[in-house]
Amino acid sequence: MPTDVIDPLQTEEPARPPAIGFFGGLRWIWRQLTSMRTALFLLFLLAVAAIPGSVFPQRGVSPLKVGEYFQDHPTLAPILDNFSMFDVYAAPWFAAIYLLLMISLAGCIIPRCVHYARAMTAKPPPTPRNLSRLPAHTSFTSTSTSDASIEKAAATLRANGFRVRRMRDEASVAAEKGYLHEFGNLVFHVALLVILVGVAWGSLFGFRGTVVVIEEEGFANILTQYDDFTAGRRFDPSMFARFSFELDQFDAEFIASGPRLGQPADYRADVSLTPHPGAETTQEVISVNHPLNIDGTKVFLLGHGYAPRFTVRDGEGNVAYQGAIAALPQDPAFTSTTAVKVPDAQPQQLGFNVTVTPTAPFEVSEETGPKSMFPEQDRPRVYLGAWAGDLGLDSGVPQNIYQLDTTSMEQIGRKELAPGETWELPDGLGSITFDGLAEFGNFQIARDPGRLVALVGAVAAILGVMGSLLIQRRRVWVRASPDEQGRTLVTVAGLARTDAAGLSAEVDRLADEISGNGQSAVSKE
Repeated sequence: MPTDVIDPLQTEEPARPPAIGFFGGLRWIWRQLTSMRTALFLLFLLAVAAIPGSVFPQRGVSPLKVGEYFQDHPTLAPILDNFSMFDVYAAPWFAAIYLLLMISLAGCIIPRCVHYARAMTAKPPPTPRNLSRLPAHTSFTSTSTSDASIEKAAATLRANGFRVRRMRDEASVAAEKGYLHEFGNLVFHVALLVILVGVAWGSLFGFRGTVVVIEEEGFANILTQYDDFTAGRRFDPSMFARFSFELDQFDAEFIASGPRLGQPADYRADVSLTPHPGAETTQEVISVNHPLNIDGTKVFLLGHGYAPRFTVRDGEGNVAYQGAIAALPQDPAFTSTTAVKVPDAQPQQLGFNVTVTPTAPFEVSEETGPKSMFPEQDRPRVYLGAWAGDLGLDSGVPQNIYQLDTTSMEQIGRKELAPGETWELPDGLGSITFDGLAEFGNFQIARDPGRLVALVGAVAAILGVMGSLLIQRRRVWVRASPDEQGRTLVTVAGLARTDAAGLSAEVDRLADEISGNGQSAVSKE
């Protein structure tokens, strides 16, 4: 039977290629992971994975809003929480994408760096046989010998920054420059990896927290002093810079006329800083975009508000509460609300709902209630709603410090107070005095040890992009040969790796320098 005829009775299966094996499979997976296509896909996937961090409230930024989301969506919130939608940037799946992207970029970049290092030490390629076929070329005649013309060409090309290779078997020279184009491309990709490392380093060992500090009160950089605190997985409280400061005065300036009436013009916090225990106290200023830097920990000024000061006496005449409490702004004019809770009052616990108006209206609307007319202190007033009964602080259920739980309380009256005025509560339950209106600053304290690494990476990425865009890689060849009249015909040709504007002009310029501007041109294209 002929060998090219298939026997229908043949039962043997055709030969199959050998299995790649376990290590072959690992090599295949590594090649797929370190391909540029995979790196681009992971970069896109990382951007998509970050979207839920902007859509849903995050525990590290606003835990109160996360709690409100659970109250508003009791069925959906637990499902989302199972997928770490409220803690996206610390989720295992986000970290997995991040880590795979770093590995993919490293696997892409390292072989390219090795290839680039080899290309930098390689000689320019030999001179093509027909230079007139190249996109940019020109020729001229010279009375010099071929060797002298090539020596002049080599010197000219070296002076213009080319790497030069003299051909031994013919009177020609090959030159090349523009390797910084590829170097800029590599720098850009390495910089991306550096940025990822810097961000990861800051996420692991950094922290961020917020605190409200009222005038004439202070803050010490310890964990229990923070109102809200988020730290990296590898952060330890021993890494805290041991500083403290006191808010001496807060100045807020507002625009008093024009279309931007009431908008803030400037915030400034004057503080007394103690850099570390036992150190001398210094006077510092914290303003917007001008944070305080203490040993790598920065103190930012985020905003401000008002804090009414009260003195509460119970029915027995004892001071049951005295101090200032921050009020949350509710509108651009800084109408603010808070609550005063007095659990130690006798014979009943007392609570007060407080509305603060730094510039009170002359007449309060029954529909909208008290509303401030201007955000600056001009006619400060507080509007109190007094309650007596059980505050519910012993129930074990956490409460919002700015709200009053009146479930087990009875309202005993309402009152408007100016600074210095006292309200005698009914039924001999005590009194409350409005001592004045202080201001508070909302500060963010943050430590990011990877920010310098990320900054260096960002600057390097910009420089790399500029280098890859502005520098063009090109090659130039020069050949000298005798013509029929006994003169030397010198041909200069160039080739760019990409479409480079100005290549023909550069070839013409090099030809003029090589010829000395005193020879006759035969052809030019």
